[in-house]
Order: sequence, then C-alpha cells, then structure tokens
Amino acid sequence: MYPAAAPDPTDPQDLLPGALSEALHTELIAFRRDLHMHPELGNQEFRTTETIRSRLEAAGLRPRVLTVGTGLICDIGTDPADITRVAIGQGDGPDARPLLALRADIDALPIPDTKTVAYRSTVPDRAHACGHDVHTTVVLGAGLVLADLARRGQLPYPVRLLFQPAEEVLPGGAPDAIESGALDGVARILAVHCDPRVDAGRIGLRTGPITSACDRLEVALDGPGGHTARPHLTTDLVTAAARVAVDVPALVARRVDARSGLAVTWGRLDAGHACNVIPQHAELSGTVRCLDLDAWRRAPDLVHAAIDEIATLHGAKSQITYVRGVPPVVNEATSAQLLHDAMTARCGPTAVESTEQSLGGEDFSWYLERVPGAMARLGVRVPGSNDRLDLHRGDFDVDESAIRTGVELFTAAALLSGAAPVF
Repeated sequence: MYPAAAPDPTDPQDLLPGALSEALHTELIAFRRDLHMHPELGNQEFRTTETIRSRLEAAGLRPRVLTVGTGLICDIGTDPADITRVAIGQGDGPDARPLLALRADIDALPIPDTKTVAYRSTVPDRAHACGHDVHTTVVLGAGLVLADLARRGQLPYPVRLLFQPAEEVLPGGAPDAIESGALDGVARILAVHCDPRVDAGRIGLRTGPITSACDRLEVALDGPGGHTARPHLTTDLVTAAARVAVDVPALVARRVDARSGLAVTWGRLDAGHACNVIPQHAELSGTVRCLDLDAWRRAPDLVHAAIDEIATLHGAKSQITYVRGVPPVVNEATSAQLLHDAMTARCGPTAVESTEQSLGGEDFSWYLERVPGAMARLGVRVPGSNDRLDLHRGDFDVDESAIRTGVELFTAAALLSGAAPVF
C-alpha cells in the first residue's frame, strides 16, 4: 500500500534516537493501570487531568489545562510565543516553527469492568473499555522521551501533546479543544486507536477514510395505551416500537447505495411496566453510521422519513431527536506515510499492515477538517491469542507491550517529521 522508505545510511534503525527505556516502560505500565482503575466520563476527567499534569510538570514541562476544565496541552521544544506567531501568520523567525501534534483521548465509558485483574476499575459502572488509558499513556510516554531529546538538542521540530476530553460524548471533545487553541501553530496531527484485531507490536494503517461518520438517534413513540386484552381498540405501542426497531434499519438501507454503509443500529428500547398494560410511551435510542460523506449528509432526512412511515403505519406518534456526531476520519496521504515510515524505522516493514475502514466513529475527524493528519490502529492483541475481545465491552483489555510500540511510533514520527512537505 505504501512505498518503502528510501534507506538513509546516515540514520539507520539502530541509530534513530528515542527508544523507550525499560525503566520508563515499567513506569508507563503502572501509569496506565492507575488510569484504568480510576476511569472518568467525558468532561469529568479531573483526576485524570491532574495525574497527567503532575507527571509532565515533574519532567520539567509546562502543561496547560484546556478552558473546559479537563484535558491538557503541552508543548515541547519551543517557546509559547513562537507558537502564537505561527498561529497568526507571523512565524518567520528560526524559532517560530510549526508543531507536530500527538493526540490522546482521556475519557472512559459508562459500563462495568468485568475483568478479574489487579487493576480492575474501582468505579462502579465505569471502565476504560475503549483503550483511552493506553492512548493517554502512549502520548505521555512519547512526550517524556521527546522532552529528553529536546534537552539534548535532538528534536528537529517542536511537538504538542494534546490530551483531549470527552471523545465518547457526541460530537466529541475535539471542537472544544480546538476552541481552546489546541491547533494553534499546528501543521500536522497524529493519533493511534487501540485495535484488538491487530497483534501487539504492529499497527494497521490506510490512506483515506479509516473510520465512519457517527450520529446519535433518539425516538419517542406515544399512544393512548390500554388493556392487552383489547389491542385493536388502541395503539399497540410495544409492537410499534418493535417494528421501528426492526423495519427502520432495513428501510433506510434500501434507500441508499449499499456501498455507502449507512447503518441504523439500536442500543436501547424501553416500553411498558406491566404484562397486561399496553403502554402510552416507548423510547428507542441508537446510532446512525455511514462510510460515505454524501450519504451521511442525506441521513437525517432518510431516517426521519423511515421512522415516521413505520410509526404512522402502526398508529403511533413519533418524536425524533437526531444529533449530528462526527464525520469520518480521513487519513491524509503524507501523514499516513509518516506513520508508516516511523513504524518501519522502529520495527521493520512487516510491522505495518493494511487495515479496512470501520463503522466506528472518532472525533479525531474534527482536527482533520483543519489540518492534515492521520490515525493508526495500534495492535493490542496478545500475539497468538484466540481471544476475541472487542472495544466497548467490559472484558476489554490489552497486551501492555503495545505501550512501547505506540511510544516508539510517535517518537520516530517526531524525529522524521522534517521530511513531511507541510513543514
């Protein structure tokens, strides 16, 4: 998929600085486990933010909390005044250089942790079941390594660490981070996302769309209610809700090109309180996901029409709340190549595999509306394992050697970023 990086005899693999020491790797594993034990939901990540801030300050860095109160930005290898000059188009001095940003998301999910491990979540019904604790640890570790390189004069371009809150809360915390200045002076942004289908020590990568658009959908159905002995005299609301749940996804799928991947999937259906009472109210909620931007733009009208059609057929009144979420993450070619070259420099060309576009949503896409960038899938599966752990499940866990892979991927990308044309 990608051309092999041209060999550079002056910078062979064993001379590329920034390898992760065993001592720091051990510390990062402990850091990740601490985050895993103390998960916090979107825009509530106060302990997480303070934990990251304390470690960065201990390394002599100057992180600053985002204006929303959680999440941080931390610049390495430059003076903050230089970043301001670049952001407003006055960066013409030798020190006013654009930044490479490394982004992590820091929030957890509202589900119970069902694993039996020493670092199991201590917070009821909260878990890092999407790997954000790993993402955070990887960016922190890369920052600590790069800060050491900067002190030794070995960091060619400045780097921004971005620890972003509320990725799991549509439309995500990225717009707030951007509003807080996260992209000021940034020329390129990179990220990773845990992938339990890829072995630890490897990454999955592609140019172009790697995730999908994702919106939130809530439906309320109402009717007069009645006795289950006489459904013909009222609106059988449970049946109406069941038909909306089953028929709407099929109807929407038939009204768009199948290649668009437009999918309505329900996560909640609530109706009734007694076995002999037809309820007056029912609710459904779910997501609308789409691979194709044009179909995504049409999705609200298509979904509204399908729900109204099915509800009316069964005599129910419908109220629809359609919340726009995030567009697809579209990896820019040069940025994807940078990740490819960085991984190849650290682990060899066999450590990179092609990956498919998923139907998962990611608010990293909002950054790519502003600056070029790319996201890699970070392998977290134990090599040789037959376990089929998935994201957003209470038993999700990772091979912690993936932390080393992620840190060294980012440090190599920072060191090689001077070859990227945007700089």
